[in-house]
Amino acid sequence: MKAFNEIYHTAIAAAIDASAKIIAIYQQEVEITIKNDGSPVTQADLASSKIISSHLQSTGIPVMGEELKNKSFAERKGWESQWCVDPLDGTKMFILKNDEFAVNIAHVKDGIAIFGLIADPVKEKIIIGVKNGGVFTFSFSESTDQSKWKKILPCHQRNSPVVVACSRGFGSKSNGTKVFGYENELSEQYGELDYLKMGSALKFFELAEGRADIYIRLGPTMEWDIAAGQAIMEELGGTITSIEDGKTLVYNKESLFNPPFIAKTKAIL
Repeated sequence: MKAFNEIYHTAIAAAIDASAKIIAIYQQEVEITIKNDGSPVTQADLASSKIISSHLQSTGIPVMGEELKNKSFAERKGWESQWCVDPLDGTKMFILKNDEFAVNIAHVKDGIAIFGLIADPVKEKIIIGVKNGGVFTFSFSESTDQSKWKKILPCHQRNSPVVVACSRGFGSKSNGTKVFGYENELSEQYGELDYLKMGSALKFFELAEGRADIYIRLGPTMEWDIAAGQAIMEELGGTITSIEDGKTLVYNKESLFNPPFIAKTKAIL
């Protein structure tokens, strides 16, 4: 617990401070800039990134993230560990003002996510997973009092019908054919399927707390989108694996893109 108190409480404080800034901007008219890759960025993304980086620098662990100028693989491959940060996951949802956005912070060691934190700025709620240390949820106001944290235990009973969490664009024209084929495979294995469409890493709250069984993502994602969720899922006995080769997702790769993946809770394995 010493390492948790010294390092991960810093991440929790970073997420809470960043969330406060995100909500302050959320309540105003949002200014949007389009990045070189065509994705949107707002002043909330940038402000959150700055706040989180400022907190995490005190740990002496390198920080990589969506809004940072990340180091080359030649330098990164020599790191023993690093923080992997998405300061505002679900920027499009933030712009739409549908409340489905999050702050993601993961600690990656030797390519494995050993700590994951997902904060919900709107509900002021956090979920964390620590390798061999459990998964917990708590409100922002309970963050410094571990006696008030709620421990989440692995869910052993699947929903009926099986609930598939997915992005709001799931099944769109861009990937509809591929999605349809994969849905058929799932239906053959699990029977009737129900769908929970929502934005950002908030889907991992649904998986961890047993309201969803599977999360499919066929479209592009980056390491900082998923690393925190993977730490949480694996600590609860679940998996996140590549649809292409069935291997567990790993981090700090030369390419920071994730392959298409499927996440499954322990109840569905």
